Amino acid sequence: MSDLGAPARRPYRVGYAPGAYDLFHIGHLNILRHARSQCDYLVAGVVSDEMAELAKGRRPMIPLVERLEIVRSVKYVDAAFVETVPDKVETWKQVRFDVIFKGDDWRGTPKGDRLEKDFAAHGVDVVYFPYTVHTSSTQLRRALDALAEPVQAPNQVTGERR
Repeated sequence: MSDLGAPARRPYRVGYAPGAYDLFHIGHLNILRHARSQCDYLVAGVVSDEMAELAKGRRPMIPLVERLEIVRSVKYVDAAFVETVPDKVETWKQVRFDVIFKGDDWRGTPKGDRLEKDFAAHGVDVVYFPYTVHTSSTQLRRALDALAEPVQAPNQVTGERR
């Protein structure tokens, strides 16, 4: 007999959604929203500036303390955790989540396969959500970099840009 007045039980108790969350955009919000719909309690892992630089080859544009405050303020997030180690299993030992959420751009890649294998040994599921292709921090960063490039005046003789 089901209790129609009780909220539906979500598939997971504690979920973990790691990311740099630099230049926070709709793709970030979508992952957090979808992740929260799958768990009772959502922890967002915000990678440190050093970890982001190690993983992506550059530091985030938005400092960690600000990215952490932005993510912590999203209504779908129950807690935010600063990720300071590259090994997600080490993070799991501190946070103890049942499921980790990643964008589906990880699915079928060596990184994704390793993540699945490592977490299977601990009974943690890896759930992939659709990657928001029309918006990404990388695209936003490229647009900002292009805006910051100095405009070069044309050569008076040839008309070519210097």
